[in-house]
Amino acid sequence: MIQSILMLALSIMVISIGICAWRVVKGPSLPDRVAALDTIGINLLAMVAVLSVLFKTQAFIEYILLIGILSFIGTMALARYIERGVVFEHGHDQDDY
Repeated sequence: MIQSILMLALSIMVISIGICAWRVVKGPSLPDRVAALDTIGINLLAMVAVLSVLFKTQAFIEYILLIGILSFIGTMALARYIERGVVFEHGHDQDDY
């Protein structure tokens, strides 16, 4: 019973990733695309967690953390790019003035 529920959850997440991928391609604006990419990252994280429960192993815990960290850093970089136009600023020191 639990395995069929987990397989249903995986299939729903695959459908959700497909819808979000469509939003990334056809998004009306850049913030919509960033939100869709972040949602894809969250769905991938959840899929790995469900697979970990389905396979009855804890070997995927590191991958869950890695996906979460990379998704967060990517979202922050894209948000900074939208806000400022650059990801990394080449600032000047106070001594340069």
